[in-house]
Amino acid sequence: MAINLQKGQRISLAKEAPGLSRLMCGLGWDVAGDRYWGLGRVFGNEVDFDLDASIFCLNAEGRVPGWADIIYYGNLRHPSGAIVHGGDNLTGEGKGDDEQIFIDLSKIPQEIVRLTITVNIYDCRARSQDFQQVKNAFVRLVDFQTKKELARYNLSGEAYSGMTGMMMAQIYRSPSGWQLEAMGKGLQVDGLDAISRTFG
Repeated sequence: MAINLQKGQRISLAKEAPGLSRLMCGLGWDVAGDRYWGLGRVFGNEVDFDLDASIFCLNAEGRVPGWADIIYYGNLRHPSGAIVHGGDNLTGEGKGDDEQIFIDLSKIPQEIVRLTITVNIYDCRARSQDFQQVKNAFVRLVDFQTKKELARYNLSGEAYSGMTGMMMAQIYRSPSGWQLEAMGKGLQVDGLDAISRTFG
């Protein structure tokens, strides 16, 4: 059975799945209530929520070495082949994962010590959208080999009004192997560029 993580909780992936190499990171969300916001509600135009999942590959200084180390809809594959983004879901409709990112821990370059998993709302200012209008957001890790869900973190019970980005979780190296931490840290950002500045 998958471990349901609380904010700030950490688990050892090496302990939960000995020999683990390949992971699927799934992210999902729903839109709270109706989907008509701002002028869209007045004129009857439906406004989609486009949430974009990304992974920032960080070195020991907590910095992204280069743009190739940010995996997102505009850069679907890390040069090492260790991380592959499954592509952008433009609306968030449907059940299950809205976006999936595939990770091969054995291929991650040694200088990369931390993978921070983020989600941000595309064009959030123009659409007057924030995470208060999002419900049932989650991130989950699945052993790609066995298809077993190892851990899941559900964002719930917290106010994210005004937050347009989110650090969902991070996977990081430790002396005993790879670890997972649930973060749930809200950000007030205009887009991916603003999040990248957080990591230098």
